[in-house]
Amino acid sequence: MGHDFRKVADVALRKERLDGSVASTCLTKNRFEMYYRGIPMRFVDSCVKKLGFLLSDKLYLSLRYRCLIGQWIDWKHPKRFTEKLQWLKVYNYKPEYTCIVDKLAVKDYVADCIGKEYIIPTLEIWDRVDDIDWDALPDQFVLKTTHGGGGGGVVVCPDKSRFNKEEAIEKLSVSMRTNAGKTYREKPYLNVPRKILAETYIKPEASADDCQSTDLYDYKFFCFNGEVNFFKVDFGRFIEHHANYYDIDGNMLNFGEADFSPLPNYALELPENLKEMIKLAEQLSKGEPFLRVDLYNVRGKIYFGELTLYPASGFGKWTPDETDFKIGDMLVLP
Repeated sequence: MGHDFRKVADVALRKERLDGSVASTCLTKNRFEMYYRGIPMRFVDSCVKKLGFLLSDKLYLSLRYRCLIGQWIDWKHPKRFTEKLQWLKVYNYKPEYTCIVDKLAVKDYVADCIGKEYIIPTLEIWDRVDDIDWDALPDQFVLKTTHGGGGGGVVVCPDKSRFNKEEAIEKLSVSMRTNAGKTYREKPYLNVPRKILAETYIKPEASADDCQSTDLYDYKFFCFNGEVNFFKVDFGRFIEHHANYYDIDGNMLNFGEADFSPLPNYALELPENLKEMIKLAEQLSKGEPFLRVDLYNVRGKIYFGELTLYPASGFGKWTPDETDFKIGDMLVLP
């Protein structure tokens, strides 16, 4: 293991010194493929993460992309959606993006843009996990770390009598020690103040289907230059996570994510005020080459979820693979 780790370092540092030359880039890729033929890429990726402090953003993302997606990034002429997300990380960072990814600060930003009626109320804010007053929390609540990416820093409590506080403490503690700015080179996260916030629990709409009765649908709108091109709906996240994709008219699309496979036969009734959700997403994404706007809808009431600059940090695989190129065509880089 130590020998393999040193090989990763050797390849990485060679590319770091020679970066920019077509010949040296090809040499580095060839060395990488030669060294790691037959070695699980997940292991190599873990080595790259450990070496991250030695590597530039561009090199670090190139190596991780090769490990997780199986391809090398074409930095000069990116075509895949996932490639272009890496390009945006490196070349399109803006200080104001910190507000967008801050789970607390973004509430004021969104309220100013579309109205405070869409904001889920904040119950309390703490600086440390040890500061949380568990007894003062209501029977139902949601906890989030302000800098957490994805669901890594989210704890949902639909019933306090069955709530596992020890698991929640562990999850929040791990999130407080990590940062997507370092792990995934998402720079906007680097300057987010690390806090924990408690929010009002949004009760899912009841249904005859047991799965749906406890499932809060998450509507995620993919916006390109301020226009929604398509959206996805996540469901079954606490049972068996799937995601279906739809066009703006509500027709199901024939692609999805490898990690959260679509269910074509899943009967999902889209909200009657879908057009209003699309309008709100377009308002929030105005002026950005790409932004995903996440919303909830419960009995016609729309709630803001979050804004996402880099879905799956640009390391999620699409199925079929050609989808990555088709969505990439929609994203015009600045």
